[in-house]
Amino acid sequence: MTEKADIGLIGLAVMGQNLVLNMNDHGFVVAVYNRTTSKVDDFINGEAKGSTIIGTHSVEELVGTLKSPRRVMIMVQAGKPVDAVIEQLIPHLDKGDIIIDGGNSNYHDTARRTEYLEGKGLLFAGVGVSGGEEGARHGPSIMPGGSPDAWPHLKPIFQSIAAKVADGTPCCDWVGKNGAGHFVKMVHNGIEYGDMQLICEAFHLMKVGLGMSHEAMSEVFKAWNRGPLDSYLIEITGNILAYRDAEDGEPMVEKILDSAGQKGTGKWTVSTSLEEGIPLTLIGEAVFSRFLSALKDERVAASKILSGPESRIEADDSFLDDIANALYASKIVSYTQGYMLMRAADMQYGWDLNYGGVALMWREGCIIRSVFLDKITAAYEKNPELVNLLLDDYFRDLVDAAQGAWRRVVAKAVEAGIPVPAMSSALAFYDGYRHEQLPANLLQAQRDYFGAHTYERVDKPRGEYFHTDWTGHGGAVTASSYKA
Repeated sequence: MTEKADIGLIGLAVMGQNLVLNMNDHGFVVAVYNRTTSKVDDFINGEAKGSTIIGTHSVEELVGTLKSPRRVMIMVQAGKPVDAVIEQLIPHLDKGDIIIDGGNSNYHDTARRTEYLEGKGLLFAGVGVSGGEEGARHGPSIMPGGSPDAWPHLKPIFQSIAAKVADGTPCCDWVGKNGAGHFVKMVHNGIEYGDMQLICEAFHLMKVGLGMSHEAMSEVFKAWNRGPLDSYLIEITGNILAYRDAEDGEPMVEKILDSAGQKGTGKWTVSTSLEEGIPLTLIGEAVFSRFLSALKDERVAASKILSGPESRIEADDSFLDDIANALYASKIVSYTQGYMLMRAADMQYGWDLNYGGVALMWREGCIIRSVFLDKITAAYEKNPELVNLLLDDYFRDLVDAAQGAWRRVVAKAVEAGIPVPAMSSALAFYDGYRHEQLPANLLQAQRDYFGAHTYERVDKPRGEYFHTDWTGHGGAVTASSYKA
């Protein structure tokens, strides 16, 4: 009799195949299915040849190979395809069986699916997986959420295949109920957008502002990767800038059209921040910068019409240190804002997130992995009730030491007409957050003047609302919503 499989996986694109091979390496028997069944045969006779991986040609056959409780992981395109596969699975599953969505699903969909499947006696896990193809094959960061009762059955597999930090701790732990896992993965991707944009701005400042060669820029990024900025994205940037086109020997990066794509998780992060009322300004600018880059034809035309200063920065070698400090300080703000968003959602949905644990899950395997994350874990271990990362002693002192350089970089970029939307928005957020008073008092007066929206007073308790008849003929009637 054929050995029963520990887990089944549906969807044999690259991520799915690599996760299966990773599970196989760690001693788990995996059954696989793909809608295009020839992919199953190609995989079994190719990459999986000689392994214990079981190929199947229908959902029913896949489910029939599994140990109880059955665990089925879906690795298909987010949205309706996930729902379609779930509906195919339901008739073949029994009470207590587990469906796992390992794609980049929206956390609202995950919450809906959790409730729907629990109502049928099944368990559901929405699992964020980060690390790309390499991570999936050799150790990703895994962020599971959904039905809490599913976790004991998933933990041995996921913690075995996940990336590990230096002491062997897996970059995988239970995040929280319903949509928590996919929410944390969404925030991870939003921070990833921010990190990438900040690095691109540093590159632009060096290339256009300082006129540096690609070899010189590559060496700068490699040097940065040996210090506090040590991270996967800094590392690959150094490698990219050193890469030459095999045909003509020119820098490969300059052959690539400057029009960025995206899968949508960055947009979800920003739209969620609007729903939650969190000023996710840096990640917002990173998303908008991709939108602006996509207007390539318009930008080409505008470049021939619109004027600006000469894009050259007169500075000595110390300016490279300034850029590094500006990048690091902005990075702190990016993570600060991401954690603010997680905290707001946590309070709304009651997930009881472990904030230090989230940083630990991101420490290895994922795209934003960096030594920086150790400091976030330490901050929350020291103070689990920390409201804002900027208020932690370590991060406060770092930003205080870096802000002179940060301001010089933003100022010189503005003078030279070089866009640094992420760095400058991060600085504006920092300055806004550290100010006891902002000009929103005038804003509230304007809203009350034209819409009778009322206002609170500094000399009265919070929660009491007042209205002024500014023109003398506005009357006493006020708007029904203060927040309208």
